[in-house]
Amino acid sequence: MPEQNPTALEIEQIINDILATIEREREREIISRRFGLFDRKETLEQIGELLGITRERVRQLEKSVITRLKATAEKDLPHINDVQSRFVSELEQTGGVSRVSDLSARLTKDNSRTDQARVSFLTQLCPSLAVIDENDHFHHAVGLTKLHSEKQMKDQVAKIIDAIKKIAQPTTIDKVATAVKDSDQAHVAALASTSKKLATLNGRWGLIKWPMVNPKNIRDKIYVILYEKGKPLHFNDISEAIKKSEFKRKDVTTQAIHNELIKDSRFVLIGRGIYALKEWGYEKGTVADIITEVLKKAGEPLHRDEIVKRVLKSRHVKETTILLNLQGKPQFKRVAKATYALAD
Repeated sequence: MPEQNPTALEIEQIINDILATIEREREREIISRRFGLFDRKETLEQIGELLGITRERVRQLEKSVITRLKATAEKDLPHINDVQSRFVSELEQTGGVSRVSDLSARLTKDNSRTDQARVSFLTQLCPSLAVIDENDHFHHAVGLTKLHSEKQMKDQVAKIIDAIKKIAQPTTIDKVATAVKDSDQAHVAALASTSKKLATLNGRWGLIKWPMVNPKNIRDKIYVILYEKGKPLHFNDISEAIKKSEFKRKDVTTQAIHNELIKDSRFVLIGRGIYALKEWGYEKGTVADIITEVLKKAGEPLHRDEIVKRVLKSRHVKETTILLNLQGKPQFKRVAKATYALAD
């Protein structure tokens, strides 16, 4: 059962009372179906076919009714002043802008699809609100007209996108706000949340196509976890971190995570089940490969303790494993007491 919101709007009653002010049944039917006030939203074609009129006539009637309701909103429309006051109050606490789905989550009991449709309909009737309709570039959103019009909101979002592109990597909202010369970070974050081109994760913002803010597959999620932790992790720990994360989909098995770690060149096995990011300076290879690289870089024989010390910087293994490789692999030779070099 969803948690009940004690301050939720009695939204169904509000909708019914407003619809009751529309005299013609056909017009009530059009508004109800177009906005999805009681069931799923329907297209102009679907409603036209049901009512025996053209899609263009449905569009005209919808526009006419909404215009009429807006004209009488603050004087004769029931509840609308109280509703508008609640909307404005919520928006003032969230940077003056919000997705309709988020606004509905704060003001309705269940935040169901129908609840969101009803909130959307009510925002259309409030003179104090500017509405951005959902399209390929924007989520359905609403803002305070005292701060900006619909066009101004879209223009500001475009500036935010440009700023993030110039920063060229996931970044915090304070840096974005500085780049667009807006001292109100909450306002910038609220505007950014309306764009379908942007995403945020763990306090960083970026383009939707960047895995660090919008990981779409298991490998990207593994990368984000290792990057966030800043240290090598066992694949079991990576699995647990994903389950506790803010990712949209977290239902992945430990085996699936291990399989992806093996396949992706971004991850390097540095111990028994322990992985690190290649960008941290780790290279793929066995313990013997790492010893070889250590001796090559040194350009001279090294005491076994020094070899162990250098190998442990890039591998999480036991000292005995390193020593066994030194003593048992033909590519290494002892040249003095406890001192080794590469074999010729």
